[in-house]
Amino acid sequence: MGLVQLLKSQVLCHLIMCYVFVVSGLIINLLQFCTLPVWLINKQLARRINIRLAYCISSQMVATLEWWSETECTLYTDPESFPLYGNENAIVVLNHSYDIDFLCGWTFCERFGVLGSSKVLAKKELSYVPVIGWMWYFLEIVFCKRKWEEDRTTVAQSLQNLHDYPENFWFLLYCEGTRFTRKKHQISMKVAESKGLPKLKYHLLPRTKGFWVTVQNLRGKAVAVYDATLNFRNNETPTLLGVMSGKKYHADLYVRRIPLDLIPEDEAECAAWLHKLYQEKDGFQEQYAQTGRFPGPVKSPPRRPWCLINWLFWVCLLLYPLGLLLVQLISSGSALTIAVAVALFSAASLGFRWMIGQTEISRGSSYGSKAVPLNNN
Repeated sequence: MGLVQLLKSQVLCHLIMCYVFVVSGLIINLLQFCTLPVWLINKQLARRINIRLAYCISSQMVATLEWWSETECTLYTDPESFPLYGNENAIVVLNHSYDIDFLCGWTFCERFGVLGSSKVLAKKELSYVPVIGWMWYFLEIVFCKRKWEEDRTTVAQSLQNLHDYPENFWFLLYCEGTRFTRKKHQISMKVAESKGLPKLKYHLLPRTKGFWVTVQNLRGKAVAVYDATLNFRNNETPTLLGVMSGKKYHADLYVRRIPLDLIPEDEAECAAWLHKLYQEKDGFQEQYAQTGRFPGPVKSPPRRPWCLINWLFWVCLLLYPLGLLLVQLISSGSALTIAVAVALFSAASLGFRWMIGQTEISRGSSYGSKAVPLNNN
């Protein structure tokens, strides 16, 4: 292990990164709150401002993946579709199997210049979480309660509100509804058997109602679905802690562009179409497992420097006052002050480990873990 890699693996580095992310995030949240009066005067201007502010938060995490851990992302796609990425509104269907698949999705957005405006379908509880949740609130992220009777109307209305959105956006959708685990897969395949659906080896059954509502309400705004299938080389199981420790991974992403006009409008036909899509995604994963690559040519865009520049800006801005505080604590000579500082450092370290642990698949949502019928398939 080299000196640089040794430094990256230290808890102190992780705490500094966490400090910069949280404090800068709260500052940006405050700036987003200040845009509320602008909404009353010029809604589109407020939206454009919030796109840039949101980028200042999410791009820090992308910078951690791309520049700190130097994880490589290889894109397999059709050369004819490649020029359209980033220049049109689209629904991106991703598999949900890894701790950092959301980061790879954001990296995909960043490479094509739509990270600040990217959308997701997220749990309502996340809207109350500082930094990411508050950022999403001002970015008009679509929140759901995972209760179909309530979500059908609220999600549809939120999607309709995006029809006059001023910039291109991608709507990232995890149709499986939760991360893949062995237990959830066993339960999901029992449901597949009971419904007479083909079993999947690498995915859970997709939740079709949310997909149908998304497609129906974004027709006329989004023009395509990007079917994105992610895997990692050498059977790697990447974690967020590994990324923050500077461990390098290699992600492979296979993307197919499917015009939205080809997706049936009827709910039952749309559900059948989505199930067929996931059977094809399963085939792509099987091919990857056997050959170590996805079908088609490689057409990967290079890293952009903007997320790194943004990250370094916040590091320089926020480390200076932190350094002054530490110097004052040490120079004070007070045993009590130093003891309190050590206690706070220890608490912050434990808190950081706990937060990182929540991103692990083993700590994921219990959604999909109960052996009950999936009434939205």
